Amino acid sequence: MEAQTNIQLYMEQGRQALAQGQGREAALAYAHAAQAEPENPMVHLGLAEANLALRSYDIVRMACRRVQELQPQGGLEATLAQALLDLLDRRYERALSNVDKVLSEDPGIAYAHALRSYLLRIQGQDYDANLARARAARLSFGGRFEDCFPPMTKPSPAPIERSTTYTGGYQGTTEPSRKPQQESIPAWTRPNQMQRQMLRTNFLLRYIPVVTYTIIGINVLIYLLISILMIVAPDLASLIYGYGVLAPTSLQDGEIWRLITSMFLHAPPPSGILHIGLNMLSLLFMGRDVEILFGKWRFLLIYFLAGLGGGLLFILMPGDANVVVLGASGAIFGVFGALGAFLLTNRRAMGELGRAAFSNWIFWLGLNLLFGFMPGSNIAVMAHIGGLIVGFVLALILLPGVQRSRRI
Repeated sequence: MEAQTNIQLYMEQGRQALAQGQGREAALAYAHAAQAEPENPMVHLGLAEANLALRSYDIVRMACRRVQELQPQGGLEATLAQALLDLLDRRYERALSNVDKVLSEDPGIAYAHALRSYLLRIQGQDYDANLARARAARLSFGGRFEDCFPPMTKPSPAPIERSTTYTGGYQGTTEPSRKPQQESIPAWTRPNQMQRQMLRTNFLLRYIPVVTYTIIGINVLIYLLISILMIVAPDLASLIYGYGVLAPTSLQDGEIWRLITSMFLHAPPPSGILHIGLNMLSLLFMGRDVEILFGKWRFLLIYFLAGLGGGLLFILMPGDANVVVLGASGAIFGVFGALGAFLLTNRRAMGELGRAAFSNWIFWLGLNLLFGFMPGSNIAVMAHIGGLIVGFVLALILLPGVQRSRRI
């Protein structure tokens, strides 16, 4: 499941980079995905799209043919690959027809709308082109797909006069000879082991899950400070807990702040070490992937709204009036729910591995809920369920259209 998650992350980063017109970053992300899963047609289609932005048209052709080899019976990827081949051959009407076929089956592919806009503009249909461009921007959350297609000032892409071998994301060249306008684009060479490790390191550093690490750091810092206060100023520590935890009557008493403060408080030591340790470990494993998949701000929104939702469900559901809630579990269950929403909406595109990953998610969900309902578990199950529901539903809303469709 971890390897499949890595592929998902690379694919998502490739799509985000392409939407921002960053062809090199997209090519790097798709190349990593190709190393992990060389028989995935979506990976090779992504490589074709990225190399089109880099004006490496020979690589585009070979990647598109590879997609069609992997989908001999046809499919969305093969049809879109054919549209790119038609574009390179200046068969614009045929390319537009193939793009329309793809969008009739799946209207949520941002890149296809951007390609449609480009093809319509070439044919002078500026009004429809603007509509298609707006759809592409909406589905990619503001992506403009700048420089992703050949310049319109030229009637056709200039061929690259060189001998090239397609190796699933990297190209080896012998005696390259480019047109003058392409000399500023260096060849994409196959890296050795050390270079590959450096590329991977640079790629991962570029997408450090800052929000996840920051939330973990804040929780740990607060726990350490309160632990120290319990030794040097126990009355102050008790006061913080007294005004920070969430009680069933908090809303009735007008103490709304407890919905937030309770998310950053954990049980006092020594038993609280296990409490915060498990919570932060879970957030570390899930949060970094969900943050990369959804983006920093959407991840932050999911985390806090799920935490609030968990607290509200705990208050609204009848229970022991003397029970209070504290901890980040509701918010973390929201992150878990967001991951489940992603796996659910993309299980078909991910094939057997996707269905297995979603089944694995269901298993862990059931196991966690089972432990929560066991007598004497001392777990606020309603807060967990509330966070899970909010995170799952919110993720379905926030998932980019390109993710809600066929693509990983």
